Amino acid sequence: MLPFAPSAERNKDAILAGLAPHLAQCRRILEIGSGTGQHAVHMTQALPHLVWQCSDLPGAVAGIAERLESEGSARTPPPLALDVAAPPWSLPMADAPDAFDAVYTANTLHIMSFAHVGQFFARIGEVLAPGGMCCVYGPMKYGGAFTTESNAAFDAQLRAGNPESGIRDFEALDELAKDQGLALVDDIAMPANNRLIVWRRAAG
Repeated sequence: MLPFAPSAERNKDAILAGLAPHLAQCRRILEIGSGTGQHAVHMTQALPHLVWQCSDLPGAVAGIAERLESEGSARTPPPLALDVAAPPWSLPMADAPDAFDAVYTANTLHIMSFAHVGQFFARIGEVLAPGGMCCVYGPMKYGGAFTTESNAAFDAQLRAGNPESGIRDFEALDELAKDQGLALVDDIAMPANNRLIVWRRAAG
C-alpha cells in the first residue's frame, strides 16, 4: 500500500489554486519534505509544464519513490535524500543553468527546530535561481500571536512532543527570507487556519 497522508489529500486542491498563478512561468520545482509524494503527483498532473523534484529525510525516500513509480511521470524524477541540518546539498547552485525556479514546502517549518528553519532558508539561498520563488504552506503566528485557539492548542501539542518545534512567527520567517534576497509577494489565507506564503528573489 502506498504511503498516504489524509491532510495532503484535503489540502492539495487549495494549495494548487494558490500556487498555480505563481508557478506559471516556472519549470523546475524543489519540494522540501515531500512526505508521501501526494502533492508532487497532484501538482504535476494539473500543471504539465512543471518538473517537480521531491526530497525528504533518508527514511522517507523509499515511500515517496514507491508513489512516484506508481502514479508519477517523467516530470517527477526519483526523490532525493536531503536534510536541512546537513549542508551542503548536492544540487545545482543558484547561478547554474539548471537551478530551481521555485522551492516549495508544506507543514515542515513547525516540525523542525528554528535553527533548522534558518538552515532551510540558507539552503534556498544556495539553490534558487534569480527571479525564483520560495513557497511555504502551514500555520503561522503574526506579531507573536496565534491566529486561532486551535493553532495555539496545536502549538502546545507540538512543543510537548519536542520543545524545539512550534508554529513560527511570520515576521521571523520574513527576516530569514530577506537575508537570502527574497521579498514577500503573497500571503494567502488557506483552509484549516493555514497560510501560503510566497517570496520572490530579485531577477538579478
